[in-house]
Amino acid sequence: MDSQATESKLSPFERLCASLEIDTRMLAMIGALLIIWFTLNYLTDGIFFTARNLYNLAVQTSVVGIMATGMVLVIVARHIDLSVGSVMGFTGMVIAFLQVHAFTLGAAWNWPLTVVCGLALGALIGIWQGWWVAYRGVPAFVVTLGGLLIFRGAAYLVTDGRTVAPMDETYQLLGGGIHGSIGATGSWIFGALCIAVLLFNAVQGRKRRARFGCKPKAVWAEALILLVSIGLVCGFVMVMNSYYKPKTEIPRGIPIPVLILIGVVVLMTLLAKVTKFGRYVFAIGGNPEAAELSGINVERVTMFIFGVMGLLCGVAAVITTARLNAGANSMGMMAELNVIAAAVIGGTSLAGGLGSIAGAILGALIMQSLESGMVLLGISSAMRQVIIGLVLIIAVWFDVAYNKNRR
Repeated sequence: MDSQATESKLSPFERLCASLEIDTRMLAMIGALLIIWFTLNYLTDGIFFTARNLYNLAVQTSVVGIMATGMVLVIVARHIDLSVGSVMGFTGMVIAFLQVHAFTLGAAWNWPLTVVCGLALGALIGIWQGWWVAYRGVPAFVVTLGGLLIFRGAAYLVTDGRTVAPMDETYQLLGGGIHGSIGATGSWIFGALCIAVLLFNAVQGRKRRARFGCKPKAVWAEALILLVSIGLVCGFVMVMNSYYKPKTEIPRGIPIPVLILIGVVVLMTLLAKVTKFGRYVFAIGGNPEAAELSGINVERVTMFIFGVMGLLCGVAAVITTARLNAGANSMGMMAELNVIAAAVIGGTSLAGGLGSIAGAILGALIMQSLESGMVLLGISSAMRQVIIGLVLIIAVWFDVAYNKNRR
């Protein structure tokens, strides 16, 4: 009776969202993204929606999106990481230095080994910062603010400020350059695999609900969500295939950084939803004292949260150095603002205990769309920083207002 009474108080729009099992906040973000896209397309005389710009937007979103997935866990656990841009810059410089100056140039093992070294270095830096937060009780704000300065300076010291180039040709593919994509056929095969996964998940979801005696989602709602999802997959593949390599009519297809982002999103979603570690993170964010009393090792989980964040900074450093075909100590400058803003815009609550990986990707897409659109409009770098700062403040205000209304 209670649930029926509650349902009768909902508006038609809220009942529709409840039937589709869509979060109204997520729907609002999608609406905001569409408004931003169409406004920027109008202001740039149609340039924003060109295949070339959308391809570049997808590649640029990958770097911010990868780090934003880690920032979700950090913020959910009631912490913050201000050092992600500097860690990415330092890790990228070490990768470039090892690949060009330390290891044998042209050797087949060179670039895979530098990638492993970069990822390990990022993870160790994250664990080191997490150790200060978890076992020494230094606030994450202070530790990572110190990390921001330490690793920005360290990135300069690796080569005394000199740019390191060129990188291995195979390694450059990871950055999504001219040849860093999987072509038309590969893209359609990947799209077909994604559709197969969507259908499999839908069938398995209905079976699980039946097995545990839960109310199944309405067939029309399931079919509508599937159709929209399949349409988005096909549309994305068609856009990526409509951007050609220079002076040819060979479609580029889906860029490799986007494939890496998709892989990271899948792994981080599983980490957050399926593993004990993910459940512990949300439990700590919801109520740290209760989590500790229930037997969760809060210190160890906190340290590994920062370790995961550092590892993802290493992944972002690999993509950035491969894309630039060089290591420059300015890499990742101010990236922490974009990453934090992406996580918060994506619905991650600064009060802790609430956030989603999918939301963070949507937030990264919004942030990168604004950045790309402002570049197309010729807005200066200084003014872009002003606007991004304002967007961050508005996003936090929206988070506070949304949580107040929920109560």
